[in-house]
Amino acid sequence: MSIIVKQIATEIAARPEQVLATIALLEEGATVPFIARYRKEVTGGLDDTQLRHLEQRLTYLRELEERRQVILKTIDEQGKLTPELKSDILAADNKTRLEDLYLPYKAKRRTKGQIAIEAGIQPLADALLQNPALNPLTEAAAYINADAGFTDEKAVLDGAKYILMERFAEDANLLARLRQHLAQHAVVKSTVVAGKEQEGAKFRDYFAHSESWKTTPSHRALAMLRGRNEGILQLQLVPDANEDTAHSLCEQMIASHFNIKDAGRAADAFLRTAVQWTWKVKLHLSLENDLLGELREKAEEEAIKVFARNLKDLLMAAPAGMRTTLALDPGLRTGVKVTVIDETGKLLNHTTIFPHAPQNMWDKSVRSLAALCQQYKVELIAVGNGTASRETDKLAAEVITAVTGLNIQKVMVSEAGASVYSASELAAQEFPELDVSLRGAVSIGRRLQDPLAELVKIEPKAIGVGQYQHDVNQSLLTKSLDGVVEDCVNAVGVDLNTASVPLLARVAGLNKTLAQNIVFHRDTHGRFNERKELLKVPRLGPKAFEQAAGFLRINNGSNPLDASAVHPEAYPLLEKILAAHQKSVEQIIGNSSFLKTVDAKAFADAHFGVPTITDILKELDKPGRDPRPEFKTASFKDGVETLKDLTAGMLLEGVVTNVTNFGAFVDIGVHQDGLVHISSLTDKFVSDPHQVVKAGDVVKVKVLEVDIERKRIALTMRMDEQPSAKAADKNAGRNNNNKAARPAKVVENNAAMGNAFAEAFAKLKK
Repeated sequence: MSIIVKQIATEIAARPEQVLATIALLEEGATVPFIARYRKEVTGGLDDTQLRHLEQRLTYLRELEERRQVILKTIDEQGKLTPELKSDILAADNKTRLEDLYLPYKAKRRTKGQIAIEAGIQPLADALLQNPALNPLTEAAAYINADAGFTDEKAVLDGAKYILMERFAEDANLLARLRQHLAQHAVVKSTVVAGKEQEGAKFRDYFAHSESWKTTPSHRALAMLRGRNEGILQLQLVPDANEDTAHSLCEQMIASHFNIKDAGRAADAFLRTAVQWTWKVKLHLSLENDLLGELREKAEEEAIKVFARNLKDLLMAAPAGMRTTLALDPGLRTGVKVTVIDETGKLLNHTTIFPHAPQNMWDKSVRSLAALCQQYKVELIAVGNGTASRETDKLAAEVITAVTGLNIQKVMVSEAGASVYSASELAAQEFPELDVSLRGAVSIGRRLQDPLAELVKIEPKAIGVGQYQHDVNQSLLTKSLDGVVEDCVNAVGVDLNTASVPLLARVAGLNKTLAQNIVFHRDTHGRFNERKELLKVPRLGPKAFEQAAGFLRINNGSNPLDASAVHPEAYPLLEKILAAHQKSVEQIIGNSSFLKTVDAKAFADAHFGVPTITDILKELDKPGRDPRPEFKTASFKDGVETLKDLTAGMLLEGVVTNVTNFGAFVDIGVHQDGLVHISSLTDKFVSDPHQVVKAGDVVKVKVLEVDIERKRIALTMRMDEQPSAKAADKNAGRNNNNKAARPAKVVENNAAMGNAFAEAFAKLKK
């Protein structure tokens, strides 16, 4: 354990005592949000990011340690565990190194080398390796064994060669050197499978592509791997950029490792052949698979990080507030689905209108929506951003004009995942009589009121803020995204008397069963008036209460502190502070001037240190403060509704929908997100787009280029950046010709406008 503790401490820049204390809390059943917020003294102030990493690495290193002990025991039972080997195994810090060391002792199928050893040929292999001056043919004559299948000198030498090949290929230190060399110098080479050019057109960026293994970005690695999985691409790992000498370099490393030289001695040619075969037959393919596997793991890890970061930004997006909302789920032939929900998210009314083609009941639709707004005193109109969204947005604007006496705000809302919720068991339970499409409209309205409360009802993977999400390790993706949802929910806090089962289930210490029990108790016995009433909920014991209570809020309850993030375990401490200053709770909540005079050190004891007391005082200053930003919306430009309405140089406002390692995608209201390449985000150099923007941000952009055929939009946030000459020519052509008659000219050789979207715009700027 001490080795594990020290290693994790180094990785998260903490002291071993902090790691050890955190591990003890995790083993006692404490959750990461609870530890991060309410056990700062114990952990020395580790934040949730450090704690998540600690939790993840603890699992990996414990598995590593278990495997280490199994390997030590197995080799020891074989009687082959030398002090040097034991030392190497104990020092192995990853599973690859550990398995390399175990390779020679691992039970394996009967190989040609083993057959030769059984025939007594090993002494010949040893002799030729140790003394290359020996004549191989002469020495081999003494080892002919017809009964074992070695009938002549050639067969005997082949057997000796197989013995050496297996020995070379199982040398852990050699494998480590070769891996290190390949990691630094190898090139990933991608080529198209003959005859698959047309079928795999979307992968044409990679039909003849190569780049350094160590610098291949996540999105390109996953694109190439997907192409291989679909049978379109062939991937290989070339040991060095110079293909003429690439393989010989690895062969030289093998020869050097075993002190094999070409000095014109009798056995030198034999040994050189053994080295060449070791690389070509034993090691090249094996190491290629290992490194391509490692490339996938690194790419998946990065893709999951990007997904998690975007999900956090989306979940923590500003809520419009719990106000009566008219929600519109746009559609053409099937009509626009309309729902009205109150300030608690309860469905008040629903209908379907047909303002668009082919019915074109525009005026009737305006009157119907205006009547609903007047009847329910609507404050917000949520418009889904799917098909016919811009036309429906126009409709909403006309409705606002037609309604008098109300201050109504319209907002375009992402529909991502709404259809998943609509068809879910949860939606069916909530609205058993409601059509699936109308359930989607309810979800659109609710996610405007409070994105977090609504999006927790949808499987995180279905929200659609990641790339290649179906290509990455699904269990790791799910675990990472679940952690993000849990952290966001607990950072904001949950109203105990209004929260849904999915939202309550994400609170630290609770699960789906406990959440259902809470809601059932609430429905049966009425609202909760104090936190301690939670202990009356079936199966919710002291441990679950400890973990969850601080994140649950009771507004207008019997104890004002229950509406804050102050944990019930700290109430006695607060009573001491109140008694010392002869104040009531009501007198100090929100009283900044008084709270600044309280000396945290004066009340610190063995249970509550200065960090916790400081947090309590901050919370009392602004109890239940929502950490999410102020609500803002983008204004899409009138008359810009499709790709054909865009021209290079046009200035627009949009909403960031997705942030990747190569840039940010922005919704500008034309049903196709545009890409702001990383180089166009700002005038300054940035290595990570997340340093500049996050999902949900409202940004101003300029159009650089539009490729209608491929539905690609290049944008910039640098207002001084100019469209390319090619884009200007396209503009001229579009302005001089009827749009409908514009020829569909496909831009040739624009390879990077496909999967490697980012590189196209990098080239465009150059």
